[in-house]
Amino acid sequence: MHKEITIYDLAEKLNLSPATISRALQDHPAINKKTKKRIVEMAEVMGYRSNRFASNLRKSKTNTIGVIIPRLNSQFVASVLGAMEKIANDAGYNIIVSQSMESATKEIANTKTMFDNRVDGLLVSLAYDTGNIEHFDKFIKRGIPVIFFDRVFDDNKCVRIVIDNYKNAYDVTTHLIAQGCSRIMHITGNLKRNVYSERYNGYRAALKDADIPFQKEMLLSGELNEVAGMEAAAKILAMKKMPDGIFGANDICTASCMHILKQQGVRVPADIAMAGFNNDAISRIVEPNLTTVNYPAYQMGEIAATTLINHLTGTASISSTDIIVLRSDLIVRASSLKIKKQA
Repeated sequence: MHKEITIYDLAEKLNLSPATISRALQDHPAINKKTKKRIVEMAEVMGYRSNRFASNLRKSKTNTIGVIIPRLNSQFVASVLGAMEKIANDAGYNIIVSQSMESATKEIANTKTMFDNRVDGLLVSLAYDTGNIEHFDKFIKRGIPVIFFDRVFDDNKCVRIVIDNYKNAYDVTTHLIAQGCSRIMHITGNLKRNVYSERYNGYRAALKDADIPFQKEMLLSGELNEVAGMEAAAKILAMKKMPDGIFGANDICTASCMHILKQQGVRVPADIAMAGFNNDAISRIVEPNLTTVNYPAYQMGEIAATTLINHLTGTASISSTDIIVLRSDLIVRASSLKIKKQA
C-alpha cells in the first residue's frame, strides 16, 4: 500500500506550518505568491492529492474511475463511454469524464483533476497534440492503473487497447486501387497521433505495393469534422486534376466532403470512389452508402473498463499484457464500387 502524502509531510519537507500549507493549496490570498509556488511545486513532486472530501478518515478506495477523452461529440466516443459506464456501474464503480478538447495542456489539467479526485484508475484517449505521457507518471508511481485506448502512445508503461489501423488503411486503399483508382487522396488528422499516422502509413504502403507514386497534393490534414470535409471538397474542386479516389480517416469528414462534391456535379463513385473509417451511422445514411471500416467502439469500451476493474478487484493483472488489438474489418458499400459485380 502506498503511503498517502499529507499536508504534514509537505510542512515537514518545506519547514512550514501545516496551516500555511493548507491555505496555500486552497489559494488563500494571505499566502504570498512565492511561498504558494514553492508549496504547489513540492506537492506535485511528492504526489500530494488534495482531499476534496475534507475527511481525515478517507477510504483507500473511492470506487471511481476517471475517463479522459478528446471530445464528446462523436458517435465513437459515445459508444465507448456507454460501454464503460455500463461495465463500471455493474461492478459498483462510477465514472468521471473529462474532455481534453484536443489540447495537451487541457489534458494535463484533466489529469490533475482526476488525481485530486482520487480516482482508483484511469482510462485515456489522447489529445491531438499530446507529445509525451509524463503527466501520467504520478498515477503510475502511486500504483494507480492507467489504460490507454484508441489514441495511444507507443510506450509499454501502460496497457493499450487498439485496432490494426495500418492493416485497415492498407485494405481500404487496396480496395480503391482494385476499383481502378490511381489518384487516391487521403484526408487525415494530426499525424502525431497513432491512429492517423498508422492509417497514413497503411495508405502509403498500399500505394507502394501497387507501384503508384505518392503525391503530396494527395494528402490533406485537418480536424476531421464536418467543416473539414467541406474545406477538403473545395480544395478538390479547385484542383486541375481531381483525385479518382478518396480515403478519409473518419466517416463524418468523408461524408461531408462527398455531399459537397455531389452538389457540384461530381458523380460518386463513377468520378471519385470514396471510403471512410469508423462505420458511424452517417455512413449508412448518406447516398450512396459509404464504404468504411467497422470500428468496434462499444467492444473497446467494454474491454477497457473490464480490464481495469479486473485489475482493481484482483481478478487479473494488467501487467500480463501491454497491448490488446481488436478485430476491425473493411465494409464495402456503393460509394467505392466503380466496378460492378457480375451477376
